[in-house]
Amino acid sequence: MPPEVAGIPGYTGQAGRRVRGLRREEVAQLAGVSVDYYTRLEQGRHTSPSEAVLDALGRVFRLDAAARAHLADLARPVRRRSEQPPVQRVRPAVHQMIASMVDQPAFIVGRRTDVLASNTLARALLTDWTRLPPPHRNYTRWVFLDPAAREAFLDWPTVAAEVVGTLRLYAGRYPDDGLLNELVGELTIKSREFRTWWNGHRVHERTHGTKHMVHPSVGPITIQYEALALPGDEDQTLFVYTTAPGSPSHDNLRLLALWATQQDGGTSAPARSASDAGAATDPA
Repeated sequence: MPPEVAGIPGYTGQAGRRVRGLRREEVAQLAGVSVDYYTRLEQGRHTSPSEAVLDALGRVFRLDAAARAHLADLARPVRRRSEQPPVQRVRPAVHQMIASMVDQPAFIVGRRTDVLASNTLARALLTDWTRLPPPHRNYTRWVFLDPAAREAFLDWPTVAAEVVGTLRLYAGRYPDDGLLNELVGELTIKSREFRTWWNGHRVHERTHGTKHMVHPSVGPITIQYEALALPGDEDQTLFVYTTAPGSPSHDNLRLLALWATQQDGGTSAPARSASDAGAATDPA
């Protein structure tokens, strides 16, 4: 961030300045802490900064809500390696709820962006997660390693960069999650784009938005999505896709729903998850 944008008192430009962003001394000045304190923070020698200090740094760097939450996660004492995240299960009532959404694609994403459950239309629009090996039932892995995902999203670079930012949020929250680290390692090796965006350290929290898609059977579909956190189910997010009523996308999605129902044997199949196929997404 340029010093003049940050509001460095008395700064009017300095000839020969070698640092494009803020100097360490300038960050400390704006945050209201000593240079020595901020240096120890940067070097990891001070592991318990106060909320006031974190808020001040968030203001200095103009972080959004997701980035501030990520900063707070990084500032927490590291969990012991024995404290692995618990196994995630989708409640039966939630399975029934998304299965009843026959006109809207709906699926549940857990930590690491694992796909925990999906309804018939979501599997028709994206991919049939239940036919994949349990370790591969992951949204980020599908986006980067399945060629069909690149064809499905007309705005694939935007979708892919955002999901990397979401994975970064989980990495800050669960730094010793072995399965998450394995996923990041695999994608870093196999995808140049993932490696580039991961090294950019940006974070992103999906809340709502628009995706431009194309399905090989019905054509283009512009969808609006809502990401809804499930109360009482930590790190589980319900994604629901909708289309504008009366639009060509709405007609195409209805056609896809009819096709999916026919492929599914004429009845709406219940939402299925990794555990339904006899395997959990987390170690027991």
